[in-house]
Amino acid sequence: MLTQEIRVSVAMVTFNGERYIREQITSVIRQLQAQDELVISDDGSADHTVDIIKEYQKKDARIRLFRGPGQGIKKNVEHALRCTRGRYIFLADQDDIWVEHKVERVLEAFERKKAMVVIHDAAVFEGDNPQQIEIESFFRFRGSRAGVWKNMLKNSYIGCCMAFRQELKEIILPIPNQIEMHDQWIGILGDYAAGKSCFLPDTLLLYRRHGDNNSSMKHYGFGKMLRNRLWFFGYFFVRIIQSYHKIHVISGKFKKNDG
Repeated sequence: MLTQEIRVSVAMVTFNGERYIREQITSVIRQLQAQDELVISDDGSADHTVDIIKEYQKKDARIRLFRGPGQGIKKNVEHALRCTRGRYIFLADQDDIWVEHKVERVLEAFERKKAMVVIHDAAVFEGDNPQQIEIESFFRFRGSRAGVWKNMLKNSYIGCCMAFRQELKEIILPIPNQIEMHDQWIGILGDYAAGKSCFLPDTLLLYRRHGDNNSSMKHYGFGKMLRNRLWFFGYFFVRIIQSYHKIHVISGKFKKNDG
């Protein structure tokens, strides 16, 4: 149930992230207002990740910490999303850095474009030095743009750069175990439901690439890629059939707003 007082929910998943999580939490919290929240689902960290989160939590009541289901990253993302209460939901990894004004610019894009999903650009850096940029634009690197079929064939959604309206939770959850990427699932269903995915060209995140990343920028072999696409295609059509009425309501709402 939506709590109207909550404007923005940031859904962050963590697992053994003690090395970088302080920098990320600090970059997120400084952009949140009093009516916002940072929801963190930790999936059984064996290091000091939870201790660090609790340190921040003692100083900031907007931080809500939950124990994850211990079933891998997709189910931990799903758990974090189920715990959110805000009108706008931002996804966050444990090891990136939010650029100043990220929240403000994304919220502006939601209103200006009447979008269901907003994804912004990111710069990629290696290791501990965010000044050493390896890739200036994730959008250029991936050929990112909106479109259901385009992103079905070659995904250009990246979760840590995404935000979406809370209405979409009813369609995207639960996230199927068999699909490869939760960000592709969220982005494509959002695009299909309202035809309103906004690719914002602003670089609003520094994406940290390191050996322990859960998400990878590497390409799969053809066989695995084909298998992943077939699984995704099947679950996508099952979900839109199951959620036909909800999608119809959302689509009608956005058409009315456009008028």
